[in-house]
Amino acid sequence: MSRNDRQELGRRGFLAGAAAVTTAAVTGLATGPADAAPAAAAAGTRPNILVVLTDDQPNATEWATPNTVAWLVDGGVKFSRGHVSTPLCAPSRSSIFSGRYAHDHGVRDNSSPYNLDQHTTVQRYLHDAGYRTGLFGKYLNAWHNTDNPPHFDDWLLLDPVTYNNGTYNDNGTVHTITGYSTTVIKDRVLSFLDGAKSDQRPWFAFVAPKAPHAPNTPDAKYADTPVPAWNGRPSVPEADRSDKPAYIQNATHTLDDGRTIRRNQLRTLLSVDDAVQEIHDKLAALGQLDNTLVFYLGDNGYCWGDHGWTAKSVPYRPSIEVPFYVSWPAAGLDGGTVDDRIAANIDIAPTILDAVGITPDTPHNGLSLLGSRRRDHLLVEWWHRNPGDDPHTWASTVSATYQYTEYYALHTDAQGQEAGTGELVFREYYDLVNDPYQLTNLLYQATPAQEAALGIPALAAQLAADRAA
Repeated sequence: MSRNDRQELGRRGFLAGAAAVTTAAVTGLATGPADAAPAAAAAGTRPNILVVLTDDQPNATEWATPNTVAWLVDGGVKFSRGHVSTPLCAPSRSSIFSGRYAHDHGVRDNSSPYNLDQHTTVQRYLHDAGYRTGLFGKYLNAWHNTDNPPHFDDWLLLDPVTYNNGTYNDNGTVHTITGYSTTVIKDRVLSFLDGAKSDQRPWFAFVAPKAPHAPNTPDAKYADTPVPAWNGRPSVPEADRSDKPAYIQNATHTLDDGRTIRRNQLRTLLSVDDAVQEIHDKLAALGQLDNTLVFYLGDNGYCWGDHGWTAKSVPYRPSIEVPFYVSWPAAGLDGGTVDDRIAANIDIAPTILDAVGITPDTPHNGLSLLGSRRRDHLLVEWWHRNPGDDPHTWASTVSATYQYTEYYALHTDAQGQEAGTGELVFREYYDLVNDPYQLTNLLYQATPAQEAALGIPALAAQLAADRAA
């Protein structure tokens, strides 16, 4: 396949999705290639792959990342409906690596990273296909820092994850490196990229700074940087939460709490944006900007006092929606397109393998974004770790127009496995067109006739099928 052929195929696929071309709807559990013809490069021109994954970055943070936006939004594709399938660090990262939902890859919480089958990971596929692979920054929560990350040739694994003077597994040697972690990670990435001067293999770099995760400690040069004022939104903090589950009714966080988190997150993201710009400039200097497929996203969102909540872990839009940008100029993905398809972290691995021309031997739940297929809904799920403390394990069906959520008497045990009776204990339904801030749960005190009018029996059946698949 010539470069011109690849460019036209990539451009057609993305623009078809962006223009909302009518295609066969797919469920949240689709597998296989995106279209009949793969969007793969020829063996001699396989793209480099760069994934930049921030930690707890919600939407509405573009002010802090102008360089990132200029490169990957103005010069790439913005997925306006970017989601994660589990709004928690380790499950989300495992979904990125494997293209699978958490109930399939087994990392349901932040305590069980070794449940991930490393054979299913995109780094394994790429490494086996001759790619030079690198991991820089945060890997998986509870991963022992004396254990080397499988299928990476070069790594600087930050653990415990901190902002200053961190401890790193540096290609098998655990030691402290002085400095602000975003800068330390960036410098190592630049060194890895420089390896292309003497090593002609294509490469895969997974770049994962701590920012903007709590405690949201900015670099000293940004510690006092003014950020734009923010007056909240209708969901912050939402005065009447009587239609919400008990743990949300009992949430106590305020607009001021949200403002503090937002300010600190934005300040830490300024350093991420500096790093992204330096990576861009390095790729340009190496002549590799054109044929590098780049993804930028958050591992989950974050609530700034929405519904009284200041964390992730909840089935509300600030928690499950994330910035989601893609660029690949050699395939025509450089035109400032906005794609309104529902995209998710489970789509990263299938997209990479499609671009490279690898047919996976393990199943994916995600879709390649290089084609024009559109899912009509996405499964999003979350497990409370251990019993007690008002657990709120839930699963949700999310579409462009509605969201249906069920809560269960479930939790994860010490091995990260699902435990509990599974009893259905609460439900929510939101009309995302007329109620984008999710203020009115239409199932609260709804009659059977009202539930039927909303299509709840069919949605419940679909959710059960997705959870079991």
